[in-house]
This record gives sequence, structure tokens and C-alpha cells, in this order.
Amino acid sequence: MNYSIDFTQLTQFVNLELVAKHVVEGFITGIHKSPMHGFSVEFAEHRQYNTGEPTKHIDWKLYAKTDKLFVKRFEEETNLRCQIVIDRSSSMYFPLKDEYSLKNPNKIFYAIYAAAVLMQILKGQRDAVGLSVFSDTLELHTRARGGETHLKMIYRELEKILQPISKETRSNSMVTDTLHRIAEQIHKRSMVVIFSDMFESQTNTDELMLALQHLRHNKHDVLLFHTYDKKLEFDFAYDNRLYRFIDMETGGEVKLHSNHIREYYQTAIGEYFQELHLKCGQYQIDLIPVDIHRGLEQILIPYLLKRKQ
Repeated sequence: MNYSIDFTQLTQFVNLELVAKHVVEGFITGIHKSPMHGFSVEFAEHRQYNTGEPTKHIDWKLYAKTDKLFVKRFEEETNLRCQIVIDRSSSMYFPLKDEYSLKNPNKIFYAIYAAAVLMQILKGQRDAVGLSVFSDTLELHTRARGGETHLKMIYRELEKILQPISKETRSNSMVTDTLHRIAEQIHKRSMVVIFSDMFESQTNTDELMLALQHLRHNKHDVLLFHTYDKKLEFDFAYDNRLYRFIDMETGGEVKLHSNHIREYYQTAIGEYFQELHLKCGQYQIDLIPVDIHRGLEQILIPYLLKRKQ
């Protein structure tokens, strides 16, 4: 069984919505072909064909791909509200590159495309979706709604975020304050899906957990995709030489030899990640580590499992 999504096949696309549709179609086909096909039929668009039913609603294109009969569904009421929350502070634009692609993303690039793919899943399930974007302030907050016009507006906002940042537009991450504000503004029980590297200028996990607990207290289900570059931000896989490290949020600089600090850094970041994971578990918050250099299945599978619950 293989859900892997080949990023190299998607670089021809420019439009965010088209890429998202392509990814979801490939993912659904992969699940239908697998022995776990029942896992996927939470989608409102399709259900398995039952012998004796009229054949006019059979999806013949899907049959050609899967060799299985599925019937299109047309009348499904919205039964889930999902608020997608994206951290677009300066640290999320790491690592800086000359060009970004689905094959070679930075954190914000990956998070945007992951959010777009989730929106396609939600659309197929007739679910409502809202978007919140924050850095040092809450920059955008839309209530969860269905409808094509609303979704296209969100796609336009996501495409704006993909634009590169300059030194003059650096911004700190205010995860804690923002989550409190979002918790107060979501008035109906929802699934809250967060994309963030969880780095703040002065990281305080106790305060951060209180903000996440605020969402849980308001009866929201929380799915936190901890988005990071494993190679550089966790393994610290830099060459054995002197580097000038620049804080993307404050602009502070320091010159260090990578080998001199690697062990200390790995210990410190490992302890922080572990503390974050343990405390999320205590508060019944699903934390999913997301390495931007792996496929989007690491987003889609946990989401579908969570929704099935």
C-alpha cells in the first residue's frame, strides 16, 4: 500500500487550487486501490456501488483508475467545521532559497499547499472551512463556511502568503496570544488545524499549552501540525565550517562553527520537541511532527483518521 505523492509530477502547475485537486485525486485513487479502501469512503463525493442500484451515478472515470464501482453522492449536509490556522511569521519562511517548488519547499510553502489540499478534502465532504493567518498579529480570520466563492477567496489569500518576504517585513511569531484570540472567535464547535513551527522569541511551553487548552476547553478538536525542516532545524546537518546564523524574526546575527554547537543544539531542540509532544498528549491535543521534505500523506492520513473519530 503506497500513498506517497510524487512532488516532481506537480511542478508543472501554477494555480494552487489545481495542484490541490491533483494531489487529492491521486491520494483518493491510491487509497481505493489499496486493501484499506474502506478507510477512505468518508468522502461525501463517493460511496461503493451496491448491486441492483441504478448505474447512472456510477463514476466511470474512477472505475477506470481503480477497477471498482463507486457512486457519486450529491446531497450531503455540512457536518464539520474546520478552521485552518497558519503561522506566517518570518521563521516559517526558512530556509531561504532562490526558488521554491513542491519538490523543494520551505516551511510556509509546504504549509500553504498542505492547507490547500485539506480544503479540497473538506470541499469533497461538504464541510465548512475557515482560515486564520497570524504572525505578530492576527492578520486574517474568516469564519468557517462552505460554497465555491468562499473557497476561492481563501485560495487567493493563501497565494498571497507564498510571496517572498524582505528584511523590512520581518515579524515575530505570537502563537500563544493568537490562539487565545482564535479560541474566542470560533463560536461553534470545530476542528482546528494548526500549521506552525512553534518557535517564539521567548518560548514558554506552559503559556503555549494554556492557549491550546483554551481551544480544547471550548470543545474544539485540535490537530497541530508541527512544521519544520528536519535536516536543518532538528538534525543540524550543516557542513563542518564557520557559519553566520541570522534570526529570521529579530535579525540578530551570530558567527559559529557548526561542529562546535551541534551536540548542544541537538540536545536542546530534542528536549523542546519532547516537552511539546508530552504536554500536547496531556491536554488531548494531536501533535503531528511534519518534515517539509516528506510527502503530503503525512498531513492527509492523520487528518482522515482524526475526522473518522
